[in-house]
Amino acid sequence: MDLFEYQARDVFEKHGVPVLAGAVATTPQEARAAAETIGQKSGGVTVVKAQVKTGGRGKAGGVKVAKTADEAEAHAKAILGMDIKGHTVHQVMIAQGAQIAEEYYFSILLDRANRTYLAMCSVEGGMEIEQLAVERPEALARIAVDPNVGIDDAKAKEIVDAAGFDDADKSAIADAIKKLWVVYREEDATLVEVNPLVKTEQGDIVALDGKVTLDENADFRQPDHAALEDTEAADPLEAKAKAKGLNYVKLDGNVGIIGNGAGLVMSTLDVVAYAGEDFTGGKAKPANFLDIGGGASAEVMANGLDVILGDEQVKSVFVNVFGGITACDAVANGIVGALKTLGDGATKPLVVRLDGNAVEEGRRILAEFNHPLVTIEATMDGAARKAAELAAK
Repeated sequence: MDLFEYQARDVFEKHGVPVLAGAVATTPQEARAAAETIGQKSGGVTVVKAQVKTGGRGKAGGVKVAKTADEAEAHAKAILGMDIKGHTVHQVMIAQGAQIAEEYYFSILLDRANRTYLAMCSVEGGMEIEQLAVERPEALARIAVDPNVGIDDAKAKEIVDAAGFDDADKSAIADAIKKLWVVYREEDATLVEVNPLVKTEQGDIVALDGKVTLDENADFRQPDHAALEDTEAADPLEAKAKAKGLNYVKLDGNVGIIGNGAGLVMSTLDVVAYAGEDFTGGKAKPANFLDIGGGASAEVMANGLDVILGDEQVKSVFVNVFGGITACDAVANGIVGALKTLGDGATKPLVVRLDGNAVEEGRRILAEFNHPLVTIEATMDGAARKAAELAAK
Protein backbone atom coordinates (compact mmCIF):
# COMPACT_ATOMS: atom_id res chain seq x y z
CA MET A 1 0.00 0.00 0.00
CA ASP A 2 1.40 3.37 -1.07
CA LEU A 3 0.87 6.30 1.27
CA PHE A 4 0.01 9.85 0.36
CA GLU A 5 2.74 12.37 1.14
CA TYR A 6 0.86 13.79 4.13
CA GLN A 7 0.52 10.28 5.55
CA ALA A 8 4.23 9.65 5.06
CA ARG A 9 4.99 12.95 6.82
CA ASP A 10 2.85 11.89 9.78
CA VAL A 11 4.56 8.48 9.95
CA PHE A 12 7.97 10.18 9.84
CA GLU A 13 6.99 12.50 12.69
CA LYS A 14 5.73 9.52 14.71
CA HIS A 15 9.22 8.00 14.63
CA GLY A 16 11.18 11.19 15.25
CA VAL A 17 12.26 11.97 11.69
CA PRO A 18 12.67 15.77 11.40
CA VAL A 19 9.79 17.20 9.32
CA LEU A 20 8.07 20.54 8.86
CA ALA A 21 4.49 21.31 9.83
CA GLY A 22 1.80 20.15 7.43
CA ALA A 23 -1.94 19.65 7.19
CA VAL A 24 -4.29 18.16 4.62
CA ALA A 25 -7.19 20.08 3.08
CA THR A 26 -10.03 19.02 0.82
CA THR A 27 -11.45 22.48 0.06
CA PRO A 28 -9.89 25.89 -0.72
CA GLN A 29 -11.36 27.21 2.54
CA GLU A 30 -9.66 24.45 4.55
CA ALA A 31 -6.41 25.24 2.72
CA ARG A 32 -6.67 28.89 3.68
CA ALA A 33 -7.29 28.06 7.34
CA ALA A 34 -4.32 25.67 7.39
CA ALA A 35 -2.08 28.26 5.71
CA GLU A 36 -3.03 30.89 8.27
CA THR A 37 -1.87 28.59 11.08
CA ILE A 38 1.12 26.89 9.48
CA GLY A 39 2.37 30.02 7.74
CA GLN A 40 3.09 31.61 11.12
CA LYS A 41 6.06 29.26 11.41
CA SER A 42 7.66 30.43 8.14
CA GLY A 43 6.88 34.10 7.67
CA GLY A 44 3.55 33.41 6.02
CA VAL A 45 5.04 31.17 3.32
CA THR A 46 3.46 27.77 2.69
CA VAL A 47 3.54 25.22 -0.10
CA VAL A 48 0.33 23.80 -1.58
CA LYS A 49 0.99 20.24 -2.78
CA ALA A 50 -1.37 17.96 -4.67
CA GLN A 51 -1.86 14.63 -2.89
CA VAL A 52 -1.74 11.92 -5.55
CA LYS A 53 0.14 8.63 -5.62
CA THR A 54 2.29 9.42 -8.63
CA GLY A 55 5.34 11.49 -9.51
CA GLY A 56 5.61 14.59 -11.66
CA ARG A 57 3.33 16.77 -9.53
CA GLY A 58 5.53 19.83 -9.85
CA LYS A 59 5.78 19.65 -13.64
CA ALA A 60 2.00 19.24 -13.84
CA GLY A 61 1.40 22.36 -11.76
CA GLY A 62 0.44 20.44 -8.66
CA VAL A 63 2.95 22.11 -6.32
CA LYS A 64 2.75 25.87 -5.71
CA VAL A 65 4.40 28.24 -3.23
CA ALA A 66 2.04 30.63 -1.46
CA LYS A 67 3.25 33.77 0.31
CA THR A 68 -0.13 34.50 1.88
CA ALA A 69 -3.21 32.60 2.99
CA ASP A 70 -5.10 34.19 0.08
CA GLU A 71 -2.58 32.70 -2.37
CA ALA A 72 -2.80 29.31 -0.68
CA GLU A 73 -6.58 29.35 -1.10
CA ALA A 74 -6.27 30.32 -4.77
CA HIS A 75 -3.66 27.63 -5.45
CA ALA A 76 -5.77 24.99 -3.71
CA LYS A 77 -8.78 25.99 -5.82
CA ALA A 78 -6.71 25.50 -8.99
CA ILE A 79 -5.11 22.21 -7.90
CA LEU A 80 -8.14 20.44 -6.42
CA GLY A 81 -9.80 18.45 -9.19
CA MET A 82 -6.69 18.56 -11.36
CA ASP A 83 -5.75 15.41 -13.30
CA ILE A 84 -2.14 14.34 -12.85
CA LYS A 85 -1.19 11.29 -14.91
CA GLY A 86 -4.70 9.89 -14.59
CA HIS A 87 -4.97 10.65 -10.86
CA THR A 88 -7.60 13.18 -9.79
CA VAL A 89 -6.55 15.48 -6.95
CA HIS A 90 -9.07 15.26 -4.11
CA GLN A 91 -6.90 16.79 -1.37
CA VAL A 92 -3.88 19.02 -0.96
CA MET A 93 -1.23 19.25 1.70
CA ILE A 94 -0.42 22.68 3.12
CA ALA A 95 3.23 22.49 4.14
CA GLN A 96 5.39 24.91 6.05
CA GLY A 97 7.79 26.84 3.83
CA ALA A 98 11.53 26.24 4.15
CA GLN A 99 14.68 28.17 3.27
CA ILE A 100 16.61 25.44 1.47
CA ALA A 101 20.38 25.52 1.29
CA GLU A 102 21.00 22.02 -0.15
CA GLU A 103 18.93 19.09 -1.38
CA TYR A 104 19.83 15.41 -0.91
CA TYR A 105 18.28 12.03 -1.68
CA PHE A 106 17.82 8.96 0.51
CA SER A 107 15.82 5.77 0.25
CA ILE A 108 15.77 2.27 1.64
CA LEU A 109 13.96 -0.46 -0.21
CA LEU A 110 13.53 -4.19 -0.51
CA ASP A 111 16.15 -5.62 -2.87
CA ARG A 112 14.34 -8.73 -4.05
CA ALA A 113 17.05 -9.84 -6.47
CA ASN A 114 19.69 -10.01 -3.73
CA ARG A 115 17.28 -10.95 -0.91
CA THR A 116 18.29 -8.06 1.28
CA TYR A 117 17.62 -4.35 1.79
CA LEU A 118 19.27 -1.60 -0.19
CA ALA A 119 19.99 1.96 0.92
CA MET A 120 20.52 4.57 -1.79
CA CYS A 121 21.82 8.04 -1.05
CA SER A 122 23.06 11.06 -3.00
CA VAL A 123 24.13 14.63 -2.33
CA GLU A 124 22.17 15.52 -5.48
CA GLY A 125 18.52 15.40 -4.51
CA GLY A 126 15.43 17.11 -5.81
CA MET A 127 15.67 15.67 -9.33
CA GLU A 128 14.48 12.48 -10.96
CA ILE A 129 16.57 9.86 -9.22
CA GLU A 130 16.07 7.44 -12.13
CA GLN A 131 17.65 10.01 -14.44
CA LEU A 132 20.58 10.49 -12.08
CA ALA A 133 21.10 6.73 -11.79
CA VAL A 134 21.36 6.42 -15.58
CA GLU A 135 23.30 9.55 -16.44
CA ARG A 136 25.63 9.75 -13.44
CA PRO A 137 25.50 6.45 -11.53
CA GLU A 138 28.63 7.33 -9.58
CA ALA A 139 26.64 10.10 -7.85
CA LEU A 140 24.28 7.58 -6.27
CA ALA A 141 25.66 5.49 -3.41
CA ARG A 142 24.16 2.01 -3.15
CA ILE A 143 24.75 0.25 0.16
CA ALA A 144 23.41 -3.21 1.07
CA VAL A 145 21.70 -3.40 4.46
CA ASP A 146 21.57 -6.65 6.43
CA PRO A 147 17.95 -7.11 7.63
CA ASN A 148 19.24 -8.71 10.83
CA VAL A 149 21.31 -5.63 11.69
CA GLY A 150 19.61 -2.73 9.95
CA ILE A 151 21.09 0.76 9.87
CA ASP A 152 23.10 1.22 13.03
CA ASP A 153 25.79 3.83 13.67
CA ALA A 154 28.36 1.95 11.58
CA LYS A 155 26.03 1.45 8.61
CA ALA A 156 24.82 5.06 8.71
CA LYS A 157 28.46 6.22 8.65
CA GLU A 158 29.13 3.92 5.69
CA ILE A 159 26.20 5.44 3.81
CA VAL A 160 27.07 9.10 4.38
CA ASP A 161 30.74 8.45 3.60
CA ALA A 162 29.87 6.69 0.34
CA ALA A 163 27.49 9.48 -0.67
CA GLY A 164 30.20 12.11 -0.13
CA PHE A 165 28.56 14.47 2.36
CA ASP A 166 30.60 17.25 3.95
CA ASP A 167 32.15 16.20 7.23
CA ALA A 168 30.29 18.95 9.09
CA ASP A 169 26.91 17.53 8.00
CA LYS A 170 27.55 13.81 8.28
CA SER A 171 26.47 13.40 11.89
CA ALA A 172 23.07 15.09 11.47
CA ILE A 173 22.35 13.29 8.19
CA ALA A 174 23.37 9.94 9.67
CA ASP A 175 20.98 10.56 12.56
CA ALA A 176 18.10 11.25 10.13
CA ILE A 177 18.96 8.11 8.15
CA LYS A 178 18.87 5.97 11.29
CA LYS A 179 15.42 7.34 12.13
CA LEU A 180 14.21 6.62 8.59
CA TRP A 181 15.39 3.04 9.09
CA VAL A 182 13.22 2.88 12.21
CA VAL A 183 10.26 3.92 10.05
CA TYR A 184 11.11 1.17 7.55
CA ARG A 185 11.46 -1.49 10.24
CA GLU A 186 8.64 -0.56 12.61
CA GLU A 187 6.05 0.09 9.90
CA ASP A 188 6.88 -3.05 7.87
CA ALA A 189 7.67 -0.98 4.78
CA THR A 190 9.09 -2.08 1.46
CA LEU A 191 10.07 1.47 0.50
CA VAL A 192 10.92 4.63 2.40
CA GLU A 193 12.10 7.45 0.16
CA VAL A 194 12.91 11.10 0.88
CA ASN A 195 13.48 13.40 -2.09
CA PRO A 196 14.52 15.91 -1.12
CA LEU A 197 16.12 15.48 2.27
CA VAL A 198 17.20 19.07 2.77
CA LYS A 199 19.64 21.16 4.71
CA THR A 200 18.01 24.49 5.56
CA GLU A 201 19.81 27.82 5.69
CA GLN A 202 19.61 27.44 9.46
CA GLY A 203 21.59 24.18 9.19
CA ASP A 204 18.74 21.81 10.04
CA ILE A 205 18.29 18.47 8.25
CA VAL A 206 14.62 17.98 7.29
CA ALA A 207 12.66 15.39 5.33
CA LEU A 208 10.81 17.72 2.97
CA ASP A 209 8.97 15.07 0.97
CA GLY A 210 8.34 11.39 1.54
CA LYS A 211 7.18 8.25 -0.20
CA VAL A 212 6.32 5.17 1.83
CA THR A 213 5.10 1.78 0.64
CA LEU A 214 3.80 -0.62 3.29
CA ASP A 215 3.86 -4.40 3.04
CA GLU A 216 0.25 -5.57 3.18
CA ASN A 217 1.47 -9.05 4.13
CA ALA A 218 2.26 -7.55 7.55
CA ASP A 219 -1.22 -6.11 8.12
CA PHE A 220 -1.88 -8.73 10.80
CA ARG A 221 0.63 -6.97 13.08
CA GLN A 222 -0.10 -3.42 11.90
CA PRO A 223 -3.74 -2.73 12.83
CA ASP A 224 -3.19 1.03 12.50
CA HIS A 225 -2.47 0.68 8.78
CA ALA A 226 -6.13 0.04 7.96
CA ALA A 227 -6.84 3.72 8.62
CA LEU A 228 -4.25 4.72 6.01
CA GLU A 229 -5.93 2.90 3.13
CA ASP A 230 -7.43 5.05 0.39
CA THR A 231 -10.74 3.22 0.22
CA GLU A 232 -12.37 5.75 -2.14
CA ALA A 233 -9.75 5.17 -4.84
CA ALA A 234 -9.64 1.40 -4.44
CA ASP A 235 -11.09 -0.72 -7.22
CA PRO A 236 -14.40 -2.02 -5.80
CA LEU A 237 -13.75 -5.55 -7.04
CA GLU A 238 -10.27 -5.60 -5.52
CA ALA A 239 -11.72 -4.25 -2.27
CA LYS A 240 -14.41 -6.94 -2.30
CA ALA A 241 -11.83 -9.65 -2.99
CA LYS A 242 -9.57 -8.36 -0.21
CA ALA A 243 -12.47 -8.45 2.24
CA LYS A 244 -12.96 -12.11 1.32
CA GLY A 245 -9.24 -12.87 1.74
CA LEU A 246 -8.64 -13.52 -1.98
CA ASN A 247 -5.43 -12.88 -3.93
CA TYR A 248 -7.02 -10.87 -6.74
CA VAL A 249 -5.71 -8.27 -9.19
CA LYS A 250 -8.00 -6.55 -11.69
CA LEU A 251 -6.81 -6.45 -15.32
CA ASP A 252 -8.32 -4.96 -18.47
CA GLY A 253 -9.48 -8.06 -20.38
CA ASN A 254 -12.71 -10.01 -20.68
CA VAL A 255 -11.77 -13.58 -19.65
CA GLY A 256 -12.06 -14.11 -15.91
CA ILE A 257 -9.41 -16.45 -14.49
CA ILE A 258 -9.36 -18.58 -11.35
CA GLY A 259 -6.54 -20.98 -10.50
CA ASN A 260 -4.91 -22.57 -7.49
CA GLY A 261 -1.31 -21.50 -7.07
CA ALA A 262 0.37 -18.32 -8.32
CA GLY A 263 2.50 -20.17 -10.87
CA LEU A 264 -0.49 -21.91 -12.43
CA VAL A 265 -2.47 -18.67 -12.54
CA MET A 266 0.41 -16.83 -14.23
CA SER A 267 0.65 -19.64 -16.81
CA THR A 268 -3.11 -19.41 -17.32
CA LEU A 269 -2.83 -15.69 -18.03
CA ASP A 270 -0.25 -16.50 -20.71
CA VAL A 271 -2.24 -19.25 -22.43
CA VAL A 272 -5.42 -17.13 -22.43
CA ALA A 273 -3.53 -14.17 -23.90
CA TYR A 274 -2.02 -16.45 -26.55
CA ALA A 275 -5.37 -18.08 -27.33
CA GLY A 276 -7.06 -14.69 -27.52
CA GLU A 277 -4.49 -13.40 -29.99
CA ASP A 278 -4.27 -16.59 -32.04
CA PHE A 279 -7.93 -17.53 -32.30
CA THR A 280 -9.83 -14.27 -31.83
CA GLY A 281 -7.46 -11.65 -33.22
CA GLY A 282 -6.94 -10.03 -29.83
CA LYS A 283 -10.62 -9.78 -28.90
CA ALA A 284 -10.13 -11.93 -25.78
CA LYS A 285 -7.67 -11.10 -22.98
CA PRO A 286 -7.26 -11.98 -19.28
CA ALA A 287 -9.54 -9.95 -17.02
CA ASN A 288 -7.86 -10.69 -13.71
CA PHE A 289 -5.39 -12.64 -11.62
CA LEU A 290 -7.11 -14.74 -8.94
CA ASP A 291 -5.24 -17.38 -6.95
CA ILE A 292 -7.49 -19.37 -4.63
CA GLY A 293 -4.45 -21.02 -3.04
CA GLY A 294 -3.22 -24.54 -2.50
CA GLY A 295 -5.61 -25.40 0.31
CA ALA A 296 -8.69 -23.53 -0.85
CA SER A 297 -12.12 -24.75 0.18
CA ALA A 298 -15.37 -24.87 -1.73
CA GLU A 299 -16.29 -21.61 0.02
CA VAL A 300 -13.18 -19.90 -1.37
CA MET A 301 -14.04 -21.06 -4.88
CA ALA A 302 -17.55 -19.70 -4.48
CA ASN A 303 -16.18 -16.37 -3.24
CA GLY A 304 -13.82 -16.18 -6.20
CA LEU A 305 -16.59 -16.77 -8.69
CA ASP A 306 -18.76 -14.20 -6.94
CA VAL A 307 -16.05 -11.54 -7.42
CA ILE A 308 -15.25 -12.38 -11.04
CA LEU A 309 -18.85 -12.69 -12.17
CA GLY A 310 -19.44 -9.24 -10.70
CA ASP A 311 -16.98 -7.74 -13.21
CA GLU A 312 -19.00 -6.20 -16.06
CA GLN A 313 -16.04 -6.58 -18.43
CA VAL A 314 -15.91 -10.36 -17.96
CA LYS A 315 -17.63 -12.30 -20.75
CA SER A 316 -16.41 -15.80 -19.85
CA VAL A 317 -14.59 -17.45 -16.94
CA PHE A 318 -11.76 -19.98 -17.08
CA VAL A 319 -11.40 -22.10 -13.93
CA ASN A 320 -8.05 -23.91 -14.08
CA VAL A 321 -7.30 -26.19 -11.13
CA PHE A 322 -4.68 -28.84 -10.55
CA GLY A 323 -5.84 -30.89 -7.59
CA GLY A 324 -3.27 -31.28 -4.86
CA ILE A 325 -4.13 -30.12 -1.38
CA THR A 326 -7.26 -28.73 -3.01
CA ALA A 327 -9.03 -31.83 -4.36
CA CYS A 328 -10.95 -31.44 -7.60
CA ASP A 329 -14.20 -32.62 -6.02
CA ALA A 330 -14.03 -29.72 -3.53
CA VAL A 331 -13.49 -27.32 -6.41
CA ALA A 332 -16.44 -28.81 -8.30
CA ASN A 333 -18.65 -28.49 -5.23
CA GLY A 334 -17.56 -24.88 -4.89
CA ILE A 335 -18.57 -24.15 -8.48
CA VAL A 336 -21.92 -25.88 -7.98
CA GLY A 337 -22.54 -24.01 -4.73
CA ALA A 338 -21.64 -20.66 -6.26
CA LEU A 339 -23.93 -21.13 -9.23
CA LYS A 340 -26.80 -22.20 -6.97
CA THR A 341 -26.26 -19.13 -4.79
CA LEU A 342 -26.05 -16.74 -7.73
CA GLY A 343 -29.09 -18.26 -9.43
CA ASP A 344 -30.28 -16.04 -12.27
CA GLY A 345 -27.39 -13.70 -11.50
CA ALA A 346 -25.03 -16.17 -13.16
CA THR A 347 -25.17 -15.27 -16.85
CA LYS A 348 -21.58 -15.82 -18.01
CA PRO A 349 -20.19 -19.12 -19.36
CA LEU A 350 -17.63 -21.05 -17.29
CA VAL A 351 -14.95 -23.21 -18.84
CA VAL A 352 -13.54 -25.64 -16.27
CA ARG A 353 -10.33 -27.64 -16.54
CA LEU A 354 -9.67 -30.01 -13.64
CA ASP A 355 -6.69 -32.31 -13.22
CA GLY A 356 -4.89 -34.09 -10.39
CA ASN A 357 -6.31 -35.24 -7.06
CA ALA A 358 -9.92 -36.54 -7.33
CA VAL A 359 -10.23 -35.30 -10.91
CA GLU A 360 -12.72 -37.97 -11.99
CA GLU A 361 -15.00 -37.25 -9.05
CA GLY A 362 -14.79 -33.52 -9.73
CA ARG A 363 -15.71 -33.96 -13.37
CA ARG A 364 -18.56 -36.30 -12.39
CA ILE A 365 -20.01 -33.72 -10.00
CA LEU A 366 -20.01 -31.05 -12.70
CA ALA A 367 -21.38 -33.41 -15.35
CA GLU A 368 -24.28 -34.46 -13.11
CA PHE A 369 -24.99 -30.85 -12.20
CA ASN A 370 -25.26 -30.23 -15.96
CA HIS A 371 -25.46 -26.45 -15.74
CA PRO A 372 -25.95 -24.85 -19.18
CA LEU A 373 -23.21 -22.30 -18.53
CA VAL A 374 -20.51 -24.85 -17.61
CA THR A 375 -18.20 -26.44 -20.18
CA ILE A 376 -15.67 -29.07 -19.07
CA GLU A 377 -12.38 -29.22 -20.98
CA ALA A 378 -9.69 -31.85 -20.51
CA THR A 379 -6.62 -29.74 -21.33
CA MET A 380 -5.36 -26.30 -20.34
CA ASP A 381 -4.83 -25.16 -23.94
CA GLY A 382 -8.23 -26.42 -24.99
CA ALA A 383 -9.93 -24.67 -22.10
CA ALA A 384 -8.08 -21.40 -22.80
CA ARG A 385 -9.15 -21.52 -26.43
CA LYS A 386 -12.78 -22.21 -25.51
CA ALA A 387 -12.86 -19.41 -22.94
CA ALA A 388 -11.33 -16.98 -25.45
CA GLU A 389 -13.84 -17.95 -28.12
CA LEU A 390 -16.79 -17.49 -25.73
CA ALA A 391 -15.51 -14.10 -24.59
CA ALA A 392 -14.96 -12.93 -28.18
CA LYS A 393 -18.57 -13.76 -29.07
